[in-house]
Amino acid sequence: MSTFTEVFDRIKQATNTRTQVELAEVLDIRQSSISDAKRRNSVPSDWYMKLFEKYGLNPDWLKHGTRPMYLKSETGYEPHDGPAADRVMEDVSFYAEPESKGRTVTVFSMQGEEEGQMGWKPRKVGKLNVPQSYAKPSITIVRVDSSAMEPLLKRGGYVGVDTDHKTVLSGELFAIYVPFEGMAIKRIFLDDVNKRFILRTENAEHPEQYLPVGEHAERIIGRVVWVLQHL
Repeated sequence: MSTFTEVFDRIKQATNTRTQVELAEVLDIRQSSISDAKRRNSVPSDWYMKLFEKYGLNPDWLKHGTRPMYLKSETGYEPHDGPAADRVMEDVSFYAEPESKGRTVTVFSMQGEEEGQMGWKPRKVGKLNVPQSYAKPSITIVRVDSSAMEPLLKRGGYVGVDTDHKTVLSGELFAIYVPFEGMAIKRIFLDDVNKRFILRTENAEHPEQYLPVGEHAERIIGRVVWVLQHL
């Protein structure tokens, strides 16, 4: 028999939740109920039923780690064994995969709180619901308010900037701090001869800019890892 911690970890994995608050929302219970279950070292039986009904999760997998993880296919619930077992769908996105559940996140402007030479300071401009996998702790979500990268990035769209990824890869999109302007999205290329990076836009009306190699650590905010916009 698995311990409470093992079962609890499987529940969080399957529902893509990280905190007791998030899990309480999924189970439609109070957070205190989770604390009580943890103190008793026992998972309430109604949790298994709710997770089966909501996500098609296999109670045996939750309790013991016994596959399959899901007992629900695209056409409805299916038994654990028997002829239908061969048709069980375990890896489709709508079974509690990151893409199947959204999260409301803060959106920031490309223009920071204070523009000067001290770096980009995020300024909140709204909220946006995105798939959970798009809302990792290291990702800052920014609203595009410039035409510099059109038609690739349209004004009014959103980009996810991973602030943990600052290592330059030539040709990739990065968010750069531009003194007195704020954040700019540029395609970066290394100019090794002149010890600088070339910053290019998609819009030909915007000239290239240059970033001395010695300044890139302070000026690069992160790499653009996803884009959300209307076509």
